[in-house]
Amino acid sequence: MACGKVILFGEHAVVYGVPALAVGIDRGAWADATWASPGTPGASSLHVHGWDITVTDDVDDEGLPLARALRDILRVTRAAAAVAAAQEQPTGPVMVQAGADLPPGGGLGCSAAIGVAVARALDPIAEDGAIAERVNAWERVFHGNPSGIDAAVSAMGGCVHFERSKKAREARESKPTIRRVHLARTLLLCIGHSGIASSTKTMVQAVARLRDRHPKTTHKAFEAISALVKSARLALEAGDVRAIGQLLDLNQVLLSGLFVSTPEIEQMCTLARAAGAEGAKLTGAGGGGCVVAIVEDTARGEAVLEAWKREGYDGFLTRVAPVAASVGRDAALPRAVQGSV
Repeated sequence: MACGKVILFGEHAVVYGVPALAVGIDRGAWADATWASPGTPGASSLHVHGWDITVTDDVDDEGLPLARALRDILRVTRAAAAVAAAQEQPTGPVMVQAGADLPPGGGLGCSAAIGVAVARALDPIAEDGAIAERVNAWERVFHGNPSGIDAAVSAMGGCVHFERSKKAREARESKPTIRRVHLARTLLLCIGHSGIASSTKTMVQAVARLRDRHPKTTHKAFEAISALVKSARLALEAGDVRAIGQLLDLNQVLLSGLFVSTPEIEQMCTLARAAGAEGAKLTGAGGGGCVVAIVEDTARGEAVLEAWKREGYDGFLTRVAPVAASVGRDAALPRAVQGSV
């Protein structure tokens, strides 16, 4: 099993060295693996339920990224097994069945969740830190140079604070630091989908162009987001839901100023607040994708979902528990994960 993720604070600004806060949610992905005997001929395969797609690892086709992702995660998993055994060990092909209840392109870490579930199915005794690092090979196929944040949150659950070195942010080998944030209480979040798929790459490029044209304005926005992240971490550690909601609203204003919001996202945020949410914002790259709203109780959460449903938006309620009870096994976070957000 692996959980999806929600970025609560700091998206886009994190590319330029600003910290961000993300949480694992109780929707995600699953996978089962069946290994053939060593020496058995044939290719390994992955079938993703719900997508009605099956790929094998012997296809070297740029048009089949899922096949390349399977090939790469098998490579790093087998390499780790060989190191552990201190010798090369022949392994047979493996058949993997997987599925997810996250919308692709919704900013909820669907690809990372499937990658983590597959990695766990391939090596059930591996620690969460090792799983997160292996899934970077999977994620690079889909995102080029991923941060590793999605994989880490998906593998470990809970809430994490991550930050990239400003000096290293342009380098492919840059390594963000990831630390756990200890929640004072379970968070109740409403996640709604705008109905529009979003491209992280496209939206990050759009913000980069805006920064080139208006460096002073974007710098001030990033500084404001940085201050919000610091305050939000304190609010999360104190369990102050009202303060978290107010900070979500402020972060949304700043993201709108970066032109990554949409009319649909703005409408969903307004509907959520009117229905009783303490605050709401887009989550992820923007330009579509999902909205996150925080509520005090289930009744208000259901009211938010109903308000969205009346306007044609799908959504669900999710809980983010303190680490001891969160999705994913509790283990030490890797100090650094390769990539750029």
